[in-house]
This record gives sequence, C-alpha cells and structure tokens, in this order.
Amino acid sequence: MHQYPLWKTLTLIVVALFGALYALPNLYGEAPAVQIATSSGDPVPSDLGAQVAKALEAGHIAATASRAEKGGQWVVLFSDPETQLKAEDVLQRELGSAYVASLNLASTTPSWLGKLGARPMPLGLDLRGGVHLLLEVDIADARKSAVQRYLTDLPNYLRGQDIRYTARRVAGDAVQLEFADADKLEKARAAIAKSYKELDVSVVQGAPAPTLQARMSDAEAKRIVDYAVQQNLVTLRNRVNRLGVTEPIVQRQGQNRILLQLPGLQDPARAKEVIGNTATLEYRAVDETPGAAQSAAASGIVPPDDDLFYTRDSHQPVLLKKDVIASGPQLLDATPTIDPQSGTPAVSVTLDSAGAAKMFAFTRANVGKPMGVLYKETLFDTNYNAEGVAMRERRDVQTVISVANIREPFGKRFQTTGLQQKEAATLSDLLKSGALAAPIVIVEERTVGPSLGADNIRRGTHAAIAGFVIVVVFMAVYYTVFGLFADVALMLNMIILVALLSIFQATLTMPGIAGIVLTLGMAVDANVLINERIREELRAGLTPQAAMTAGYERAFLTIADSNVTTFIAAAVLFLFGQGAIKGFAVTLMLGIATSMFTAIVGTRTLAHYVFKGRKLKDLPV
Repeated sequence: MHQYPLWKTLTLIVVALFGALYALPNLYGEAPAVQIATSSGDPVPSDLGAQVAKALEAGHIAATASRAEKGGQWVVLFSDPETQLKAEDVLQRELGSAYVASLNLASTTPSWLGKLGARPMPLGLDLRGGVHLLLEVDIADARKSAVQRYLTDLPNYLRGQDIRYTARRVAGDAVQLEFADADKLEKARAAIAKSYKELDVSVVQGAPAPTLQARMSDAEAKRIVDYAVQQNLVTLRNRVNRLGVTEPIVQRQGQNRILLQLPGLQDPARAKEVIGNTATLEYRAVDETPGAAQSAAASGIVPPDDDLFYTRDSHQPVLLKKDVIASGPQLLDATPTIDPQSGTPAVSVTLDSAGAAKMFAFTRANVGKPMGVLYKETLFDTNYNAEGVAMRERRDVQTVISVANIREPFGKRFQTTGLQQKEAATLSDLLKSGALAAPIVIVEERTVGPSLGADNIRRGTHAAIAGFVIVVVFMAVYYTVFGLFADVALMLNMIILVALLSIFQATLTMPGIAGIVLTLGMAVDANVLINERIREELRAGLTPQAAMTAGYERAFLTIADSNVTTFIAAAVLFLFGQGAIKGFAVTLMLGIATSMFTAIVGTRTLAHYVFKGRKLKDLPV
C-alpha cells in the first residue's frame, strides 16, 4: 500500500490553521477615528488615555474604542464620521499644541488578535481613500541658496588667506569679486581653485576693475539639486509621521518631484499645512550706520554687504548684514515658551555644534551691539485667471521680528522673542521635523474619499468572487472529485495568500487585487496539469494508485518550470517598478508560492486520505 509522508499532512494542517488565524483580521472593517500624536514626534505619554477620555466626556462624545498604537500614537474610534469630526475639534482644543489630532480610519480588529501579531492588510490609496499629492521641489531656490552661501564663504576664506577684495556681488548663478589689482586677483584665483574644486573660476573680461567670477560646475549644480530633493524626502517623511498615517508613500519621481500618498487621511488641509511650510529663522548682524536704513528705503540703493528688511509691527526699515550667523539647518530644536519679562510668545532655540560655535564667537565679539532675527516663510497663493484656471504664485515673507542688543555671549541655547503664538508653535514643529532644503510646490492634488475607496473594494471583491465561483464550478463539473480537491486547495490558497500579505503588511491596491485574481488562474492551471497527467497515466494502463502517484510526480517539473519563469518576471517588476506595479508584483510572487504548495501538497494530501485503503478500478478525474 502506498505510504504518504506524515510530515506533509502535518505541514498542511499547521499552514492551514496558521493561515486562517492571520487572515482573520481582514474580515473586520475600519471605523472613523482620530489619530493623536505628539507634536515633537515622541511617543505619547502613558496617561494620555485618561486625558482623552476626560476631554470626550466633557464634550458629551461617545467613543467605541480607545487604544495606544505601536507607533507611539493614540487612536480613538467612533461610530460615524459626524462624531469623528466633532471629537477632532474637541480633542485638538483640549489637548493643546503639544499634540496633533488627525482624521483617519482605524481597524476594528479585536485586541486578542493584535496581541498575537495578527493585523489586517494595509489598504492603498485607491481602496482606503486618502490624500494624493505630487510635489515639485524649487530647484532654482536651492541653487540660489548655494550661490548665497558662496557669497559669504568665499570672502571669509580670502580674508583667512590675507587676500583683500574691494567688492562682492551675485551675478546670475555666479559670485563676482573685485580686487584692487591683478596681482591680488591672481592670488585669489589660485586659492579658490585649490580649495573649491567644485567651482569654475574665471576672470571677467572688460570689467572696470579686476574681477574674478566663481560659478558652480554642472556636476556641483546637479549634486545640489539631488541633495535638496533627498533632504526634502527625509524631512517630508518626518513630517508625515507626525500625521499618524499608516503606510504612507513618499518617493522621488523624476528630477525634482516627490510623490506623496497618505492612505486613510481625511484632512488634506492639515496635511498641506504640515508638509509644505518652510518657515525658519536667520540670525544676522545689524548695520549700525546712522540713517543708512532710512536712506536705503527711500532711495532703493542698498549697500553691497547689506539686505533691506522691515520690522513686523512698525514696518521700520532695517539693514541686516548678508552674512548669516545661524539659520534653518543649524537649528536642531525649538520649544514654544513664554518670555518671563514681556509675557509674549517666544521660542527656546538649540543650535548644532557648528552653529553654536559661530554664534558664541559672534556674540562674544559684539557684546552691546544689536543682532537682528529674520523670520522667513515661503507661501503659495492660489489665484484664478479670467478662464477660471488656478494659478499658483509664490510669495516670500521676510520680516524682522526682533532687533536687540547682545547683553552677554551665548551659543548653543538661547531664547528668541517677537513671534506670534501660532508662529512659535508652527516654527517649533517644523524645526523638530527638519527644515526643507528648498521650497516645495503642490502641482497635483487628489483626494479619494472613503466611499470611493469602499466602492473600489466592493468592485474588486465582486470580481475576485466571480472569478472564483466560475473556476470552482468548472473544475467540479469537468474533473468531478479531483475538481473538488482543486476547489478546496483553491480556497486554502486564498486564505494563505491573504495571511502572508497581512503578515508582511504588504499594501493592497487595485493592481494587487488583479494579482490575486491572476493567482487564482495560475493555481487552477497547476491542478489542470496534474489531472490531465493522471488521465494520461490511466490511459497508459497504470493502476489508479500508480496513476495518481505518477501524475503528481511527472507534472511537478512542468508546474515548477511555468511558475519559476512567472516568478522571475514578477521579481523584475518588483525591482524596477514603483507604487502599484510593486504591489502587483508582491501579490503575484506570494501567490505563485502559495498556489504551488496548495496544488501539489494540498490536493495530493486530500486525494491520499479520500482513496486510502480503497480498491479502485478507476479514478473520478
């Protein structure tokens, strides 16, 4: 009598039970929720649940569940969107600026499944709803900022080399330096060419005075653009984490664009506010020349080493030196506070080591002299032309919020006043998540509502069920009992596939559903090969048991060959594809593995125990 390995039977039982357990969370749906995270990005405190319950009770709002999430956030579930909206307003008001409350969707999976690590598959934007943003990095601004840095760094370097210049200026995307004679120009050219190899240094012909021009090379310009985009990617990921979005997509597209998808997020205005803001501070020395600021404002002629700005409240002109003592990337932390002397909003600032050293050196050398604080913010206004087409216009806000005398040297930590309360909180949030290396513009925006996502799920589910039912009926009719074995294996294949997608937390999208439907066809294809091979062996005169054994063994190589080639194609799609293509490839690769297991081991085990010990004259295949 044919002996079937016991380990195969036990493996099939364990895998089936394991698959059923980890696929189970997907039967539970999602409910409207408010996701709460700290503004700093730190995990929420252990007593936040009590604060949330107290706030909801005061607002007469009933929650269906309230729990801590693994990502260090707190989520509160509600029965309907109306209650969710009301709760978000109450929680944001009661918890204050230390927390960010966002509208979201949360799983209703029971806690006992969560303790076992069983979670539902994350759904993509097309199935769950959410916000889709295509952002464009302002590479012109990145290059302009680099030129401004060279305008400060090159003169400082030349002074350190004891090479004097008479004037400096920006000419397009280059820095020009004037010298008293050709000898000093030649020394400067040799020094800059040696230490700044990324610059193309040349002599300006026909200039009234010996003039040297330093321009970024093409390779350096490309490096600066790449750095700006990569830095913005990191910063955007940090800012998105504060929104409490599950499985966000933040990836580069092309030279200077970034794709941002936030599944489940229902508050696009909040997303744009957190993501796109570029507020920062600059600390500069003040030009103390009497009457110089008023003269520059009246005549429009600004001294070459100065920039003209205006104070926020009184709109008085102020001349600040071009050299920046400390600014955005050097500001590691900022905490909103209240100035004890004036009672006005303030920000407690912490600088990195380089910024702290420069700030200490400046303040030590300039005690009793004024220092200005410049608040900079890039805004994009949407206006409509005569045809009703939306036109986005950039607006740079630069205002002096404080001019104060330095009373004593300071470096790493100090306090800045002059900010409005909202600005202090916003600036604190932005600095903690990192500064954008260049401003970003939203060039495409789409919001997928939860109802549309639910409709996509319903359509995809109907398509999968329809395909499944047709295949099941066909197999049962055409291959009778062995067709029923294939149907059971097909059901097991679906359960294991969903369980694996849930375990790996692979984001399911509409192309992913297409991959599942394709997996159904491939799983049936394997069973068709096996059943046809058994029929051939029966026609060749083998006994039913021998024909069944030979059919499985001899069909294996054909099944493996077809599946391996498809797996390789799916792997290539995964390696070189993006977004939905990756989702399709992941689903297809997992589906190939599960379909081979269920088609070969699953149906073989069923056939063995059904026909075990029976004297057969033929097989119902």
